[in-house]
Amino acid sequence: MSESTTGAAYTGGCACGAIRYEIGGEPVFSNHCQCRDCQRESGTGHLSHLHFMRDSVKLSGQAASWEMTADSGNRKSRHFCPACGSPVYMTFAAMPQLFTIRAASLDDPARFKPQVVTYASRAYAWDQLDPALTKFDAMPPR
Repeated sequence: MSESTTGAAYTGGCACGAIRYEIGGEPVFSNHCQCRDCQRESGTGHLSHLHFMRDSVKLSGQAASWEMTADSGNRKSRHFCPACGSPVYMTFAAMPQLFTIRAASLDDPARFKPQVVTYASRAYAWDQLDPALTKFDAMPPR
């Protein structure tokens, strides 16, 4: 795969390979989210995200999506593979410059380095995350 100015590109996609991405550059933000929407999508206590600038993303394959309204009132679209059902990425109507991938969709998920936990107020006792991470009860201010 290609090299970006800051290192190796981030690559990944869905479980069956129908959707693929390559992202040059580093994430602008990485988090574990414990909101109820992420819990439902992941089927567990949280979802782990990496947020990149959209112009650094090369995407191939056709995703299906569904839209929802965030706590902020903003619309977000969750994109998944129509063949295997894997959640792959998310986009935000209010922030079209961002492209958010699921850490588990990376070819090398070990590259995920969370910075914070968001919506910690909705955490379950059985979903233990790194206690050294800063926790926010909701989404931190921009």
